[in-house]
Amino acid sequence: MNYIWEVVGRHPTGQQPTGAETIQKLCDRVASSTLLEDRRDAVRALKSLSKKYRMEVGTMAMDHLVRILQTDRTDTEILGYALDTLYNIVCSDEEEEPDDSEEENQQKQEDDMGAQFTDKFIQDPDNITLLLTLLEEFDFHVRWPGVKLLTALLKSQCAQVQGIILVSPMGVSRLMDLLADSREVIRNDGLLLLQQLTKGNTAIQKIVAFENAFERLLEIIIEEGSSDGGIVVEDCLLLLLNLLKNNSSNQNFFKEGSYIQKMKPWFEVGDDNSGWSAQKVTNLHLMLQLVRVMVSPVNSPGATSSCQKAMFQCGLLQQLCTILMATGVPADILTETINTVSEVIRGSEVNQDYFASVNAPSNPPRPAIVVLLMSMVNERQPFVLRCAVLYCFQCFLYKNHKGQGEIVATLLPSTIDANSISAGQLLCGGLFSADSLSNWCAAVALAHALQDNLTQKEQLLRVQLATSLGKPPVSLLQQCTNILSQGDKLNRRGSRVQTKVGLLMLLCTWISNCPIAVMHFLHNQDNVPFLTGQISENLGEDERLVQGLCALLLGICIYYNDNSLENYTKEKLKQLIEKRIGKENFVEKLGFITKHELYSRAAQKPQPAFSAPEHMLFDHEFTKLVKELEGMITKAVLRSSEEEKKEEEVKKTLEQHDSIVTQYKGLIREQDSQINELKEHVTLLTSQNEKLQNNITQQFSQIQQHKDQYNILKLKLGKENQQTGSQAEAAHVNGLQSEELSQLREQLEELQIQNQLLQTQLTEKDSLITSLKAEGVPSAEGSTSDVTELQKEVELLKAEITQLQSERQELLRGSETTAAVPGEDGVYTEKIAELESRLSAQTAETQKLKGEVKTLLESKELMEKEHASATSTAAIMQAEKIKLQQEVQESKKEQDDLLMLLADQDQKILSLKQRLKDLGETIEDEDDLDSRDQFDDDDEEECDE
Repeated sequence: MNYIWEVVGRHPTGQQPTGAETIQKLCDRVASSTLLEDRRDAVRALKSLSKKYRMEVGTMAMDHLVRILQTDRTDTEILGYALDTLYNIVCSDEEEEPDDSEEENQQKQEDDMGAQFTDKFIQDPDNITLLLTLLEEFDFHVRWPGVKLLTALLKSQCAQVQGIILVSPMGVSRLMDLLADSREVIRNDGLLLLQQLTKGNTAIQKIVAFENAFERLLEIIIEEGSSDGGIVVEDCLLLLLNLLKNNSSNQNFFKEGSYIQKMKPWFEVGDDNSGWSAQKVTNLHLMLQLVRVMVSPVNSPGATSSCQKAMFQCGLLQQLCTILMATGVPADILTETINTVSEVIRGSEVNQDYFASVNAPSNPPRPAIVVLLMSMVNERQPFVLRCAVLYCFQCFLYKNHKGQGEIVATLLPSTIDANSISAGQLLCGGLFSADSLSNWCAAVALAHALQDNLTQKEQLLRVQLATSLGKPPVSLLQQCTNILSQGDKLNRRGSRVQTKVGLLMLLCTWISNCPIAVMHFLHNQDNVPFLTGQISENLGEDERLVQGLCALLLGICIYYNDNSLENYTKEKLKQLIEKRIGKENFVEKLGFITKHELYSRAAQKPQPAFSAPEHMLFDHEFTKLVKELEGMITKAVLRSSEEEKKEEEVKKTLEQHDSIVTQYKGLIREQDSQINELKEHVTLLTSQNEKLQNNITQQFSQIQQHKDQYNILKLKLGKENQQTGSQAEAAHVNGLQSEELSQLREQLEELQIQNQLLQTQLTEKDSLITSLKAEGVPSAEGSTSDVTELQKEVELLKAEITQLQSERQELLRGSETTAAVPGEDGVYTEKIAELESRLSAQTAETQKLKGEVKTLLESKELMEKEHASATSTAAIMQAEKIKLQQEVQESKKEQDDLLMLLADQDQKILSLKQRLKDLGETIEDEDDLDSRDQFDDDDEEECDE
């Protein structure tokens, strides 16, 4: 202690100062000294006094120590002293275990003191941020005490410190760097720090996982020797459990990162399994727990299924089964391995099939299931091991109809092999043994072979048992009821209750939702009196559960009764309950099941977890059955016959209604199919119409090109006409033009015929529109669009006719005023011939398009008739028909507009004809077809002149 007095300033000459006075002087020296060496010596002295005078140092020196951490960042030695002192203040001394109550109270006071100093330190969140910053310092004397201090703070006030670290920038990432430290002391203490940090905080767990924690932890486990490693492997496994348990996000990340495959080498156990160290047992136990976390029944079914698939594909399940069948494995490891295999195969068809194929290394080889069942029905085996085997058998049969059939088949007469032991024989042996726990386990296991499987319930009715020599065999169902009625012959009262409960659970599971099994059960005249007698008696507290299960069994006989037995119909059984038991009393006894304390425990999770053998009364799947049946049985018992008749009438009405609905559904499906076919037809016609429109557009563009060529040719001919004489003009008119005029007359006649055909088509179209208006076709919207397109096509064709007629007149006028130029008559004739050939080709193609349009109209009219017929057959479509009629009215308006447009178009055609007449050209009207010859004579006279 001399250096302390050196720091204070003098040796004591008289009375020595107290510890508080010394600490106060040291704090003053820390606060006032300007030399770093003086402050360092004072902090070192405070560190040496912090354990003995914890309260004084914490009260007086904490603020000064925090200030040292803030200001003296360059001196690692003083930082280390300050961090060690703070650690001694907030951390309780856990090395010495208390021997008596006084020391226990002292330890509690020290813990409370540490919590108080922790609260004082974290009142300012910047202190935690400062501590995280100091952890980035690589110096051992700063980093190591910093890790220990932060771990102590987390142990004392975990939630508050976690919240501060979570909001601190890069707080978790700084702590993850500790795992990469090359110094094992810091790395190992960093593992302890991360264990405290990740407790119960999902957000921090996710951050740690995404900071590549899984990869680093698995590397450390391999470096330390996997299951043969030391305490470091245990710390890594505990941290992995913190990260994965109840954290679906991290579990998915662990699976997607292919880390499940890296777990397989952990379970490679050699042939020599003797001399397992305690640390190896602990490590392997944690590894098995880690596997179970990934396939726990509380996880989402999709995540569990994918993990089970990955474990089978990588060979992890095969490795676990190897441990399961190995010799020399410690009992607790074997038990946990059985539980792990159970959850790896639960609900997975592939894994269940593989487990069924596993054989024990015996001579001759026996299936693993048989070996496990032998342990379950053996009363000399440890209780926890028997529970684990039962859980494994339940998981093997969970949603496994194939496995259920194989187990039941071993009980059927045709498959029994006298030379080998089967699963069914072991279950029957356990069911009728003197050990009540074997009775219960065998009954529950057999009930799982029947769970949700009507076929196996009926198959099990065929099982016959030879009870004794000279007596006829009895069915398994009857033997179970015989054991129930003879239960009073058992010695121990608790054992009798456990056996009765197991058999009643088996019978309830067996006959529920199976009317044939109910009939077999009621066929025995002794069963119903036994049940009513059990329910009506006033028994003790232990027997109340048996009474409730008897009430449940009798209620199932009522609810699933098909009234095939005249003496035990639904109504007669209800009358029997009312006379001998009372309906209210029956319902009260039925409620004893769910009110039992052990019922709520069993309903929590599938794994049977019991503290003692006598607590094994309920099975998890059976609690689901009780929850499902209790309300239905209560209603069935309390309902009167009149109410049942009314309910049956309601059911019949509902069935009739369902049949009507089914018929309408079929009709609607047919109509939907017809509508879909019509839609496809409309789509096809629409595509054809689009192609025709494209062709018309192309033809129109080609006609426009011909017009342009014609205009150019006319201009050229005009220039040539100015250079020719009157003699050439007369010769040309008398020679070439007469032949040309004949051709033009023929073309004009063809155009007039085309015009007449178009007028006829227009008249047919108008009549079609009128008929559509009268019929009110629901598909008016589609027909209106088609009519509109046809109107456009007619307008385009009329425009083409008008343009060709005007071109013809211009040719006539040009031929009258134009004289042929010597040497160029052949060229002009060739151009005219080319033009005429193109015009003829366009006219032919236009005629073809008109035929296709007419065909389209006819097919469309047929389609509309089919659609109208389909719509008229559906009474359910009346509302939609009203809506469509409104659309028809709108289409009528649109058609009226189209008619007006057509009238305007006709007026324009008439005006154009009048203009031609004014220009001196006689145009043939539709009413003047008889005067065509007269027109031709007049035209020839004009040409001769």
